[in-house]
Amino acid sequence: MKYIIVTGAYGGMGTATAKVLAESGFTVFALDKEVKDAEKGIIPIKADITDEGSVKSAALEIGKITDSLFAIIHFAGIYMLDSLVEMRGSDFEKIFGINLYGAFLINRTFMPFLKKGSRIIITTSELAPLDPLPFTGIYAVSKAALDRYAYSLRMELQLLGTDVSVIRAGAVKTGMLGASTDALSAFCEKTELYSCNAERFRRIVDGIEAKSVSPGKIASKVLKILKKRHPSFAYRINGNPWLKLYGILPKRLQLFAIRQILR
Repeated sequence: MKYIIVTGAYGGMGTATAKVLAESGFTVFALDKEVKDAEKGIIPIKADITDEGSVKSAALEIGKITDSLFAIIHFAGIYMLDSLVEMRGSDFEKIFGINLYGAFLINRTFMPFLKKGSRIIITTSELAPLDPLPFTGIYAVSKAALDRYAYSLRMELQLLGTDVSVIRAGAVKTGMLGASTDALSAFCEKTELYSCNAERFRRIVDGIEAKSVSPGKIASKVLKILKKRHPSFAYRINGNPWLKLYGILPKRLQLFAIRQILR
């Protein structure tokens, strides 16, 4: 029997992936701050991935069942939209704590469970390798840091026989889409430094999110990666062509375009 940890297991992508993996014969340890009842092939584990004591307790609980993991799949993460010079320090710490430190803590804690041939899959974002848009910078920076962490981890763990891959997903139909709209409205109401053209910015956000894919598509991609003998580092899903085009523009044109759109 092969065991897999899924973090953020009771969010949209995590739930869909845990279900697909369980249906495919894996036993899933479903980690989240709030969990539901156990299902066939899915064992709920309540844990806060940013708290070392909580993660160690989860490891002890899992250790009673197995000492070997085939894979760790990371979905835990939050979205945030704010000005880099107006946001609260606690929010800055929070997004890096969940999006980056949480992945580090899980991987470090469960490293003894990973044997040769095991896998780690980390969900970053299509924004990770791109230049960030204004006010989404804090989210993009946290995901870019996570993406670089994942590559560094791949460089090291290849020496131990563990593959590390990232899924750079675009818009997915989860609660995070609603969160981005709410965050935009809240930002435009509270900012004191920027004359926020909320309607123009909302059109950009809506254009990106309109072509979202179901969490099931992410789950299917995870299963395919797990079945590959030699998985690649990065897998891109539902990338927005306009963001990609923006990303290859010279920096001077990027800045000019943003000024014209949001001024």
